[in-house]
Amino acid sequence: MTAKQTVEANIARIGFAQTLAQLQARNSVNSSTILNPQVPSVAVKEGDTLTGIVKNHMQALGKTVSHNESARLAQDIARANGLANPDRIYPGQRLNLAALSSPQLASGPTAATVQAVPTPNALSVLRQTPPQFNQHHPVLQKTLDRAVAKGFIPTEDRQKVFDKILTMSRTYQFAPDDFARLTLMESDGMNPKATNNRCHGIIQFCDGPDRGAASAGFGSNPRAILGHSVLEQLDMVSKYFDETGLRNSGPTSLDDLYLTVLTPAARREKAPDASLNIAGTQAQHLYVNRDKSAPITRNSIMQGLYQNAMERLGKHDSSMLAQNTPAARSGLPTPANAVSRAQALRIGAYLNQDYVR
Repeated sequence: MTAKQTVEANIARIGFAQTLAQLQARNSVNSSTILNPQVPSVAVKEGDTLTGIVKNHMQALGKTVSHNESARLAQDIARANGLANPDRIYPGQRLNLAALSSPQLASGPTAATVQAVPTPNALSVLRQTPPQFNQHHPVLQKTLDRAVAKGFIPTEDRQKVFDKILTMSRTYQFAPDDFARLTLMESDGMNPKATNNRCHGIIQFCDGPDRGAASAGFGSNPRAILGHSVLEQLDMVSKYFDETGLRNSGPTSLDDLYLTVLTPAARREKAPDASLNIAGTQAQHLYVNRDKSAPITRNSIMQGLYQNAMERLGKHDSSMLAQNTPAARSGLPTPANAVSRAQALRIGAYLNQDYVR
């Protein structure tokens, strides 16, 4: 088998691209292609570029565009789909092309700049979707695999942890994958010894009133939580969820689940783009546009949790891929920037992240 075939086979075994495409489809700021089948859209194929998609679509409409015009229209499509970087699109991702059908283009592609078409917010759709309990739960599965690889969870406890999270998801009506996303943000994915000196464990039980440690039974000695396993800490999480009223609140969306852990009182603000009253400095992912001078909103929380999960799990999959190279399996030394670099670059195309040299 050639080196290229080996890379392709390893990537296929990982299967991360398919999962990522599903996450991107759910997380897209523009969901009109799901809610309104009349809106023109396209599924991205491997090798596609946004400018190429624009040119192909305009040709199908009987119009020829210059390179500069296609680049400008690509920026419009990026804005309409909530893409921070028009150079980063992924196989399987579905893009709304409604901006290319704007009446402003009737007189030709050199008309005034196309305005992004207002569309429903995909994040509100996610909030209204009941949790799914009969699926494979790929984010949770990958988070647990990563936790075992990092030594957070003993191999023999993995299935027990998985089963307990599924039971909790039914009790508190949240999606199992959402719980995994929460822990990836709070404790690097179920690290029972994660701490910042005031908050500890897999969901960061904090000391002080209404901060988690007390309701988990460790109000007088929060650091003692660090001596307990993930399985034991999941029981503490259940106590905390009961204390914060999550059991009777109905289907729990990702933002409500995370706010329950971060600041339960903030759940009272229901507007998706309203600034939330959350004290202290939080992870950069949680702020609007990752700008710590900007507010934290329900929408920015959801977007940040999705992106953080993809980044962490993607790096884990890239690491596992490097371990599957012929040199790694044979025990031979592998140059740091040889095969593993090429593989990481290939995976990076699926992860919306730069390769770290």
